[in-house]
Amino acid sequence: MTKKRNLRIELIRSKMADIEESVSLVEANLPPSFEEFSELGLVKDGIYKRMEFSIESIIDILSIINSDLRLSIPEDEEDVVENLGLNGILTQNMVDKVRRMKGFRNIIVHRYGRIDDLLAYKILTENLKDFGEFIESIEQFLEESSARTKKLD
Repeated sequence: MTKKRNLRIELIRSKMADIEESVSLVEANLPPSFEEFSELGLVKDGIYKRMEFSIESIIDILSIINSDLRLSIPEDEEDVVENLGLNGILTQNMVDKVRRMKGFRNIIVHRYGRIDDLLAYKILTENLKDFGEFIESIEQFLEESSARTKKLD
């Protein structure tokens, strides 16, 4: 019989704190207009790197949950996201948001230096709140999971 591993809650919360810190830095440095954003130089590069780091932290969190709950052996990141949706850990809406985040991360990583700053600015100004929604959904999952574990004890 395979023993179910406990969730690495402290690691998950540490990664969520990293995301909150990065998003806060992005919000503090994101100017109110695209024109100002396009002139930021190294600050703009820092914004892109913080977004890349935050999105990778989201994937890490989802991978930790998938692994700790022994839900599946995923072939790639998409399998992890899909699996957590199928198991009710993420809503379909959040699955879609994480997919869009991953798409944005791929643009940042693979087209660095040729990023469409206007598109990136639009994504940033319209979707930064998604990071907070993700953290809330994972926090709710952790609380529910903790409550279930206490009932079993």
